[in-house]
Amino acid sequence: MRSIRIIGAPMDLGTARRGVDMGPFAMRYADLRERLEELGHTVEDRGNIEVPFREDADRGAQRGARFLGAITEVCAVLATQTREALDAARTPLVLGGDHSIAAGSIAGAAAHFAAKGGRLGLIWIDAHGDLNTPGSSRSGNVHGMPLAHLLGEGDELLASVAGPAPAIRAQDVALVGIRDLDDAEREHIAAWSVPTFTMRALDERGVRAVMTEAIASASKDTTALWASLDLDVVDPTAAPGVGTPVQGGMTFREAHLVMELLADTGRIAGLDVVEVNPVLDAHNRTAELATQLILSVFGKRIL
Repeated sequence: MRSIRIIGAPMDLGTARRGVDMGPFAMRYADLRERLEELGHTVEDRGNIEVPFREDADRGAQRGARFLGAITEVCAVLATQTREALDAARTPLVLGGDHSIAAGSIAGAAAHFAAKGGRLGLIWIDAHGDLNTPGSSRSGNVHGMPLAHLLGEGDELLASVAGPAPAIRAQDVALVGIRDLDDAEREHIAAWSVPTFTMRALDERGVRAVMTEAIASASKDTTALWASLDLDVVDPTAAPGVGTPVQGGMTFREAHLVMELLADTGRIAGLDVVEVNPVLDAHNRTAELATQLILSVFGKRIL
């Protein structure tokens, strides 16, 4: 059993659609803590880190990346909290908020392992690559940029919120469930040699085969794994409450199998769950699904 530390990161500065800042509340409303404790885990909830309102968050912004200064400040705080959790032998469970938070949470976790001479592997489960930089982004939304910054690209300050860039090496990443990339992201995947497993791979080969390869790739010569789950990887029929839905995603059971296979590794050091937007949801369905997927990665089984 684990000692889990829940950290809320109600960030909505990285996306154009409002409402995702209520994601942490929606997952807590689905009795997340109590259900984790029923599995035998010890759970502490540290509440939410402070995120400025949009109306107050224009400081430090630059062309090509909206609210970059404020996002960088929040990510630095989150990086400190995830590193402190791991230093205290706690498993960080970070509830978003938009996916820009991963530039902080994962950087902090990577710094923890780097201090011990290790490296962190990353399983990025998402419909999107999030591999844009301020120079390549067409929207300027930073939730489409966190992975690029974890790889040391883009804005120097965001890329180094927890220490020297890069926080993560491209060879230690596995993108899973990808089905919506722009031209710049395709170029970056090729140029940076990021292992990528698209929905076509899942369709052709099945979840188990793809996840076996993805986990092996991200585990090679790394100390532990971090999983970053964007709920838009699931088809909108099962997860309607996300800001950037894309048809043709994972089914309810495929998503659970992904998380169950991650649990089977015994190597998950921490987890992000992001992009739950209650404003766009129906009867808290997406937050409930997110909670169920969290339970799967922390050991819930049918038998």
